[in-house]
Amino acid sequence: MNFRLLKLFSCIMLMYVGYSHAQNNPVSTSSKDKIMLDAKAIAIPLGYLNNLHWDLILDSVGKNGSSISWKSSNPTYLSNNGKLQKQSPRNGRKVKVMMTATIFNGKEKLKKSFNVSIAYQEQPLQGYLFTYFEGSGPRTMDEQLRFGVSTNAVDWFALNKNLPIINSDTISGTGGVRDPHILRGEDEKSFYLVATDMSTAKNGWGHNPGIVMLKSSDLVNWKHGFIDLEKCYSAKFKNIQWVWAPQTIYDPAAGKYLVYFTVKFKDDAKLDFYSGYANADFNGFENEPTLMFSPEYGAIDGDIIYKDGTYHFFFKGNTKDENGKEYANGIRQAVGKSLTGSWIENFTYLDAYSAKKVVVEGSSIFKLNGSDEYILMYDLYTNHRYEFQRSKDLYQFTPSPEGFKKDFYPRHGSVIGITTEEAKKLNEKWGGVPTLLLQKK
Repeated sequence: MNFRLLKLFSCIMLMYVGYSHAQNNPVSTSSKDKIMLDAKAIAIPLGYLNNLHWDLILDSVGKNGSSISWKSSNPTYLSNNGKLQKQSPRNGRKVKVMMTATIFNGKEKLKKSFNVSIAYQEQPLQGYLFTYFEGSGPRTMDEQLRFGVSTNAVDWFALNKNLPIINSDTISGTGGVRDPHILRGEDEKSFYLVATDMSTAKNGWGHNPGIVMLKSSDLVNWKHGFIDLEKCYSAKFKNIQWVWAPQTIYDPAAGKYLVYFTVKFKDDAKLDFYSGYANADFNGFENEPTLMFSPEYGAIDGDIIYKDGTYHFFFKGNTKDENGKEYANGIRQAVGKSLTGSWIENFTYLDAYSAKKVVVEGSSIFKLNGSDEYILMYDLYTNHRYEFQRSKDLYQFTPSPEGFKKDFYPRHGSVIGITTEEAKKLNEKWGGVPTLLLQKK
């Protein structure tokens, strides 16, 4: 090989080695670049900034290795680590707290601040509203939306003489409504109600593709819509068999209302939870619903509540042996730090009847007014009973169930707290509210 060829070959090899080294060892990003990227990535969702009544989830390390520390301008309300200590007094403006992140990387340092409005203390609620459908017949009248009220969450009285408050033919696609769930909105004055769009009396149990959605500002007048997933989202849901037990929860990370429900497809025995954000009119979804949570053995009747930085996802679950045969079922829960998951499934049964082989479903959890105690209620649908257990931490529940006293037979429903003024409006419209609740202040 002559000298010129040798020199050319050497140059080519040097270029290749240099290129290979660059590919395997890219130029390192400077501390200044890293800190800028990590500072830009720090965010607090709008729902938290505008109306904080949850703990903040604060990053301590950036994706580019920066360390992050936080400081609160008012730790009496919101601690340096984002724990909500107390809420704004109801008789004034919301307390505003500045949360400042200090980001360090090498010798570089940056600060980034957020103004957080602390939500008002819970409004004083004097009673309870129970939304349900009936189980006492006649069958053609059972699958209708009904209301009941209570002063103590134990003794219940039906409104409208236990007749429907709205006829299912008016608000649904099938002519039947099951599994109603009601939620008080973030503004404390709006109410969101969703239900299974299904008439087993007319059509049997073979198929239902839809959800009923209602919104109200006074619990008396309701705007409604219903959505057929099979028709609206045919690409994903054309093979759907069931859409069951929808519920609504406000997602502060998105600043929107999330509707979640059980789905079963015709060619799959598995029952999974899907979800989608409701549109502004609350009569449909913003986008096609997606898979939310897939319990190992499938599940129905999901109900989510937030407490102390954790979302508790209660549902009717089951356990199967290695051959796929179910040998236990009852109320279980999964937990997560976000409504988008991931969910950690707990296989312990919470209800008092699982070990007794007595079936329950339709679990619903609600907090007692002015108390730190929660009620987990469920439907003993083959025994014509509705019972409940109590908890303060949502992990441990009282071992012995208690029963409701009522002048109606509710099937899978839900409960919210109400004010005396709201009770009066309900009584003016439908009657049946006990005098004691109407006189409360």
